[in-house]
Amino acid sequence: MIAPVNGVPSAAKQLLRLDAALETERIAAKIRGIVFDRLKRKGAVVGVSGGIDSSVVAFLCARALGKERVIALFTPEEDSSPESLRLGRAVAETLGIRSFLEDISPILKGACCYKRRDDAIRLVVPEYGPGYKSKIVLPNLQDAARYSVFSVVVQTPAGEIRKVRLTAEAYLGILAATNFKQRTRKMMEYHYADRFQYAVAGTPNRLEYDQGFFVKGGDGLADFKPIAHLYKTQVYQLSEYLGVPEEIRMRPPTTDTYSLAQSQEEFYFSLPLAAMDICLFGRNHGFPPSELAAIAGLTAEQVTTIYAQIDAKRTATRYLHSGPMLVEDVSEI
Repeated sequence: MIAPVNGVPSAAKQLLRLDAALETERIAAKIRGIVFDRLKRKGAVVGVSGGIDSSVVAFLCARALGKERVIALFTPEEDSSPESLRLGRAVAETLGIRSFLEDISPILKGACCYKRRDDAIRLVVPEYGPGYKSKIVLPNLQDAARYSVFSVVVQTPAGEIRKVRLTAEAYLGILAATNFKQRTRKMMEYHYADRFQYAVAGTPNRLEYDQGFFVKGGDGLADFKPIAHLYKTQVYQLSEYLGVPEEIRMRPPTTDTYSLAQSQEEFYFSLPLAAMDICLFGRNHGFPPSELAAIAGLTAEQVTTIYAQIDAKRTATRYLHSGPMLVEDVSEI
């Protein structure tokens, strides 16, 4: 059973249909060539979060390299959902691969991650303190204006929910602080990669990779990214073929970064992921807004707005994709 794709017409789903068996074997062959031949490594480390993308990458690596050559790494911290660790362990147990647990909370506290985040939130919610929970959100693209602005949602110790628009200073402060989490996780992945002479597998799908939904030097860093060409709905198709546990396939995608539960749509995409997939596909293949609207169950105006947001995110996140820049080219001698 594939995770539900609410509100997306069947005609739109067919645009992204693939041959899961053929694609699995093609990716597995590519992984073997990259890890063994090009990188000269002995296996792969996968940061497994209990989400669909990291689970599919773990399954693909196990199929490509053999279960004895894959490590699942769990890196919870104090804001992580216990479900993430439980489901991540289910992946490792299903595959029979080695796993390691590294609680990164002490590292984050040492770097003042949580303090820096709370200080930034207090710029707009002065009373924010112990016992409070929070997340940051964007308005839905189907209803929002062309330019969306982040807000912080806070829950008081008494359970009261408030939503406050973020200033640029507060938003950037929260983002800079929480990015410690992704960068610390990647540091741990490379520790195990160095320890066992393995390569680090990245887990972004095409939507995340294209739209810059990753942290530079964090989850954007990897030795290879085996599903970066796949739309999110295609990742779900592979997950069913590969036998990823149903509970993971049915779990709504989350960021698992903030103390309040938060979907990826709230945090970054502002649109259900299946609909975002269709719009990205339409943009990539030159579908006019009116034509895609008829397929996707949206209005032409909504598609036009979404196309503009896709282009804007590509421009804004170009920095995240860029490698180190040299003053002049350095050629091998």
